[in-house]
Amino acid sequence: MRSAAEPEARRTPAPPEDGGEAAPGRGLGTTRLGTRRARRHGSDPGLGPPSGIVAIVGRPNVGKSTLFNRLTGERRAIVDETAGLTRDRLYGVAEWRGRRFTVVDTAGLDPSLPGGEGGTAELARGTQEQARLAIQEADLCVLMVDVRAGVTGLDEDVAQVLRGGGRPVILAGNKADSPADPYYAHELHRLGLGDPILISALSGTDTGDLLDEVVERLPPAVDTEQRIDEMRIAIVGRPNVGKSSLLNALVGEERALVSPVAGTTRDSVDTVVLHRGAQVRLVDTAGIRRRGVVSTDIEHYSLLRAMRALERSDVALVVIDASEGVVAQDRHVAGYAVDAGKGLAIVANKWDLVPQEVRADPATLKRISEAFDFVPGAPVLTLSALEGRNVSRVLDTARVVHDARATRIPTPALNRLIAAALEEHPPALHRGRRLKVLYAAQASSPAPTIVLFVNDPELLHFSYQRYLENRIRAVFGFAGVRLRMVARRRSERQR
Repeated sequence: MRSAAEPEARRTPAPPEDGGEAAPGRGLGTTRLGTRRARRHGSDPGLGPPSGIVAIVGRPNVGKSTLFNRLTGERRAIVDETAGLTRDRLYGVAEWRGRRFTVVDTAGLDPSLPGGEGGTAELARGTQEQARLAIQEADLCVLMVDVRAGVTGLDEDVAQVLRGGGRPVILAGNKADSPADPYYAHELHRLGLGDPILISALSGTDTGDLLDEVVERLPPAVDTEQRIDEMRIAIVGRPNVGKSSLLNALVGEERALVSPVAGTTRDSVDTVVLHRGAQVRLVDTAGIRRRGVVSTDIEHYSLLRAMRALERSDVALVVIDASEGVVAQDRHVAGYAVDAGKGLAIVANKWDLVPQEVRADPATLKRISEAFDFVPGAPVLTLSALEGRNVSRVLDTARVVHDARATRIPTPALNRLIAAALEEHPPALHRGRRLKVLYAAQASSPAPTIVLFVNDPELLHFSYQRYLENRIRAVFGFAGVRLRMVARRRSERQR
C-alpha cells in the first residue's frame, strides 16, 4: 500500500466539470507512467456488458458520492457538504483493466438514526433499508471511512453490518489528500477488515490501487448473451405524484424509495426489466418543480439530472395526480419531454382518489387529453400505482408509443401522399407566389422529422404545415409523438 504522498500515486481523472458526459477518449484509469486511455461503457461493444456489482457504503458524509462520480466518469450523484443527500441506490458503470462492473452509490448508513431528513422516521427507515438492499445484492462492498477523522463509533457499527452481510469488503480510507494532513490510518485496522487503502476520491489519489483490488476481488465475469436493444422509459412528473410508486409497481419490488414527503427522489434511478421478451430500462427521476420554486442547489441539480434522464430515453411517462387534475406544471413537464424529441404517454395516477361520479364522466378523460393536445394522440392511462390497478397496461402502452416513434415512411409513399394533399388543398397565394413542395423525405434521426424541399421556406405557413402533418398522421400514425417538419429551399433545377 502506498501513501498519498508518493509521486507515482495512481489516479483516475476527475468527472466532467459541467456534469456532462466524459470527453471522448478520456479514460477512467491511469498507470504508474501516465494516463491509460479507456473507453466508457457503451463505446466498445467488444468489452461486453458489465459483470459484477460493487456497493460503496459508509456512514454519512465520508465521500461515497464523490468516489462514485470518479469511478463512473460522470457527475450523476449529487455532491454537497450537506450529509444524507443520497437516498436511493444510484447505479453507474465503471471499467478497469478491461473489466466492466456496476458501481452502486448508497445512502449513509446509520443504524441508530432516529428520524429522517425533514423529521420523517419512515423516510429514514426507507433510506437505511435501501442501503442494506444494495449490500445484499452486491458482489463486493467498499467501506469508506474518513481517514482524517479516524474510526468513529458509527464506522464500527457500519463495519459490523458489513461483517454480517456475507460479502467481501475492501476498506478505503478517504480524504488522504496531503501528507501535511494528520492521518489516523492506524485506527482503521481495528475494524477487522484487513489492510486499508488510502485514497482521495476528490483528487483521485491511489484510486487506481483501489480499482486493482476491486477487480481482483470480484467474481469471474460471466459470459452473457449479445446485448438486446432496449426500450428506455423515463418516469417524469412534478413532485409527489407517485413516480417511484409506479416504478415499484412495474418492477414488482421495493426498488425505489417511496415516501409521502415531496422530493424524496433526487437522483435518476435505472432499473432494467424484461417485458414480453424485450429489455426495458425504467428511469425514475426527481420531481420537476417550477423554475421559480427551485430554491436550493440540491433541487437545481436534481432537475438537471431529470432533464438528462429525458435526453437518454425513448418514451416519457408523464405522471400526474388525477385527484388534483392537470395543472400547468404537468404541461410544462410534458413540454420538456416533447422538446427533447421523446414519445409521450400520460399516466393519471391516484385514480382511486377521484370521486366515482367524476371517474364515470367521459368528459374527465377528454379534459386530460385536451390538456396535452400539443402532442396528438398521446395515450392517457388511469391507474393506481399503490393498489396496482391497471399498471399492467403501462409498458404495453409505452411500447406502442415507442414503435410509433420508430416508424419509417418510405420516401415514394411520402411523396405520393404530399402530392395528393397539395392537389386536394393547394396552398394559398402569398404576395403573388405559391408554395411548391418539390420533394419530401424523412430524416434519419431518432425523433420523427419530415424534410420538405420547397421553392421558398417562407411560403410555408404554420397552418398549412399543420394540414400536411395531419395528413401524414392520418396514414402513418405517430400517436404520442411530435412530428417535426422542416422546410428547406430547393430550386426546380436542383430537383
